[in-house]
Amino acid sequence: MKERFDISGMTCASCQANVQKAVQKLGVDDVNVNLISESMTVDYDTDKITNDDIIKAVEKIGYGASLKNQDKSNDPTLKENEEMSTISRLKISFLFLIPLMYISMGPMINLPIPSFLEGRSGAVNYAFVQFLLALPVIFVNRNFFVSGFRGLINKAPNMDTLVALGASAAAIFGIFAIMRMSYALGLNDTQVLDHYRHNIYFESSATILTLITLGKYFEARSKGETKSSLKHLMDLAPKTAKVIKNGEEIEVAIEEIGIGDTIVVRPGEAIPVDGIVTKGSSLVDQAAITGESIPVNKNPGDEVISASINKQGSFQFRAKRVGENTTISQIISLVNEANETKAPIAKLADKIAAVFVPVVIVIAILTFAIWAYITKDFEFALNLMIAVLVISCPCALGLATPMAIMVSTGKSAELGLLFKNAESLENLHKIDSILLDKTGTITEGKPVVTDVYTKMDDKEFISIARSIEEASEHPLSNSIVEFANSKNIRPKETSDFHSITGMGLEAKIDGKIYYAGNIKLMNDKNISVKDFEERSISYSEKGKTSMYFADENEVLGLIAVQDLAKDSSIKAIEKLKAMGYHIAMLTGDNEKTAEAIRKKLAIDEKYAEVLPQDKDKVVRKLQESGKKVAMVGDGINDAPALARSDIGIAIGSGTDIAIDSADIVLIKNSLFDIINSIKLSSKTIKIIKENLFWAFFYNIILIPVAAGILYPRYGITLNPMFAALAMSISSVFVCLNSLRLRNFKAEEESKEESKEENILVKENKMSELNKMIVKVDGMSCQNCAKHVTEALESVAGVKEVNVDLDNKEANVEFFGSVDENEISKAISEAGYEYKGIEYK
Repeated sequence: MKERFDISGMTCASCQANVQKAVQKLGVDDVNVNLISESMTVDYDTDKITNDDIIKAVEKIGYGASLKNQDKSNDPTLKENEEMSTISRLKISFLFLIPLMYISMGPMINLPIPSFLEGRSGAVNYAFVQFLLALPVIFVNRNFFVSGFRGLINKAPNMDTLVALGASAAAIFGIFAIMRMSYALGLNDTQVLDHYRHNIYFESSATILTLITLGKYFEARSKGETKSSLKHLMDLAPKTAKVIKNGEEIEVAIEEIGIGDTIVVRPGEAIPVDGIVTKGSSLVDQAAITGESIPVNKNPGDEVISASINKQGSFQFRAKRVGENTTISQIISLVNEANETKAPIAKLADKIAAVFVPVVIVIAILTFAIWAYITKDFEFALNLMIAVLVISCPCALGLATPMAIMVSTGKSAELGLLFKNAESLENLHKIDSILLDKTGTITEGKPVVTDVYTKMDDKEFISIARSIEEASEHPLSNSIVEFANSKNIRPKETSDFHSITGMGLEAKIDGKIYYAGNIKLMNDKNISVKDFEERSISYSEKGKTSMYFADENEVLGLIAVQDLAKDSSIKAIEKLKAMGYHIAMLTGDNEKTAEAIRKKLAIDEKYAEVLPQDKDKVVRKLQESGKKVAMVGDGINDAPALARSDIGIAIGSGTDIAIDSADIVLIKNSLFDIINSIKLSSKTIKIIKENLFWAFFYNIILIPVAAGILYPRYGITLNPMFAALAMSISSVFVCLNSLRLRNFKAEEESKEESKEENILVKENKMSELNKMIVKVDGMSCQNCAKHVTEALESVAGVKEVNVDLDNKEANVEFFGSVDENEISKAISEAGYEYKGIEYK
């Protein structure tokens, strides 16, 4: 069983490692802790471990845990309160730090300070005032001490432990200095008094706490930016919807919508759930979900996607997927799951983080001991120890991978590219071979008639062909029926229809037997194919599939159909080949047809006549030849191959099984997004490597410097205050570097081509001629008809109006979609009563 938990109190990579280690000790199957989202996913056996066991294990080492969303730990309001609290702490810290720094550092650059703080006589006052100014800073930032020492006591030290030890050491030494000065003043020991007057360190303690809090604030802001893409997605879906119940339109919460409910959407409104348009038409902006820049025309029978925006007319649709099953909910779920998994590259950081803090504490103790022994200078050794503790905070290390993953998955969701886990995001750029299923992946998945060859009257032949195919649900049959419809050719009456497995169809028309099918059927029925076979072979060589139509004696003609390749597929394959990828195609087509398609698309390799159950064998064959394979498909029969491949990529319009089996989902159904996915994967890994390099390099270089390795030869040491500043800057750098992924630009097919295509698509969308009947009451003469015609022609998109006075209606032809409110308004202003619309 998998369960998600909210985790509170984590501040660094060591915290993450501590929580993970504590839960792993329970014997769970798997655990992933995410520092950025402050969450944990645990896979465990409920017969052996309970939720309470997991929560107690986390709480035992000083952190908070609860089942996801069962408490307020991740409540947005609470998060805002935490941010306000951090700002308040910063304001108070700086309010006292500025005068503290002035008093402690001012005399070094000859700035005036009050006389009672000057010289030997004011030495104790000078130190005590600094102590009083440092106290509020220590108090408001007490969380560092509470969390840090609790972690130390529970044998799970973290970043706060290092900060608490460093700040405590500086503050305790300052108190020790006050006591030494007071004692020396009583004995008039000027040497001791002068020594401690210049080595107080309260300002170091306060500065360390303030700068690290400032770093935490910037880090939190960066995390907020990181989560903004996901938050934007979550805000897209409306909270309520207008549902028609018992003939009335009522507003309900989105959670109350059920499958089959009829929902009304007006211009400018967001679509609440997935469904099928039942009445009306409009242009719908799907950019936020699919990345399509141009609104899509929606008519009755078309599918609409949750969170897309209705741009023009009003329409009604029937709910098909609701609740967690809507497209937007599934996208958010996939993004969350990807954020809560770990990329393999993060494992190195996890291993280091698990032992990092204890090792740093040991290094700090050794630094103090060695320098105290060598120099006999307690204060100098303490200074170096504090610097080591503060400079080593592993914030940057813990943020390096999850920050980049979260930004990347949020950005990919915006672009319609869904990575199911961090591992697929990392591994995608490693593939070298891409295996494409043909039907529905490379092609539209919808065959169309390309050629008709007959020696009888064309219309008569097509009518016979349509009549035979009418009762079949095969995609090739559907293409012939649609072709006949486009030619306005009606079917004849048929009887005794039946399918001949693997060969075709048989039916009676006007008492005479007709056949439709392949060459095997013709041979089986001893029908001479004459020169039709040569024509069929020529069609096959062009990648087309031929169907023979015959009566009992002879072949009447051929109809060739072809599943045309998408424009995006042709360009994507060309681009992928230019990038150096080996492209292979899977198809059930015969060798000749498959070879024709391979040549036309310039594909490197084809696998023809592949049975559905054998697709995964092709993947295995490529893998055994040493290739890293990405399989791209959309059907149920692609699922085994998708699962077996190194990276499975499902086309978003595909079946649920294919999508479930894949690692990546391309919502836009365009192969061009494979290029964008690969490029985003490469850029993400590059950013992660930069982050890890900075985190490791920073610690490897600066810990030895803080420990005084350069002091014997160059006299260089690292002041604890600068150490705190450097540590904070390193965390902010990692956050800002990760945010660069938000600027990732999706690959364009070709700037010139895209511009032309966009214009064409827009023209095509707007040039779609639709028809409707507008019911108008109050018309009684030709003059009324004229007024209504003029009123309707004034509505944007209307092409032609013909008024039928007898039936009190107007037949309207229009482009794209029109606003129903505009029609109603135009008719009312003309002095007539609008009674509704019927779409043809």
